Amino acid sequence: MRVVLITGAASGLGWQLARVCHARGDALLLTDIDANGLAARAEELGCERVLALAGDITDPELHAHLLDGCLQHFGRLDVLINNAGITHRSPTLRTDPAVFRKVMAVDYHAPLELTLAALPLLRESRGQVIAIGSMAGWMPVLGRAGYCAAKSALSQAFEVLRAEIARDGIGLLMVYPSFLDTPIDRNALGGDGKPAGHARSTIGKIRGADWMARLILDALQQRRERLFPDRGSWLASLLWRLAPALYLRKMSQRFAGEIG
Repeated sequence: MRVVLITGAASGLGWQLARVCHARGDALLLTDIDANGLAARAEELGCERVLALAGDITDPELHAHLLDGCLQHFGRLDVLINNAGITHRSPTLRTDPAVFRKVMAVDYHAPLELTLAALPLLRESRGQVIAIGSMAGWMPVLGRAGYCAAKSALSQAFEVLRAEIARDGIGLLMVYPSFLDTPIDRNALGGDGKPAGHARSTIGKIRGADWMARLILDALQQRRERLFPDRGSWLASLLWRLAPALYLRKMSQRFAGEIG
């Protein structure tokens, strides 16, 4: 039985990952800033193999609490899934710098710092780390400057980290999804830090979180290093590299309603 720690587990992709892991026999430590939602999810799964600890993932005290919970309740940690995230939909010039700082704190600093804190336990189990990146870390998406920056930073840091922890037998899977039907976009921030007041624009097909969760856990089982689940977005990232002017022209047309 593996012990799996999942952040952002009360809804969306995190919840689907928890459901699939639990069905496969894993013990779970779940965390989310939504305490009521998290408690409901834990109750739905049953308490025998589930521990739920709510809190703000940017708080180092929560990190210590989570890892202590792993050790005291389960005695080990085998898989850390850095899923918690936040985004914004706002033109760069009309975005409060506090929004950029918040997005960077949740999407970059928190997963990196939690992973570093978890390394001693993961060394003991020769475990694995998953980080949920985004194709937005590979190519610009208009109205998402802070999100693109955070996911790019996450990608670069974890690609470096993989090589540095491989000698300890720890695996690291970077996942690069595109547009998913999850609360991260429904709860996106506007430029003033309040909920975004307009619907999102998208590229390619919007996928379900349950579909994504199964692909991720299959890739984990295979100890893969990267997962690009959406061929269309992967091709768009190539277009950005090979013909950036064409990519930006198409992007500007598609996202005109968000940046106008």
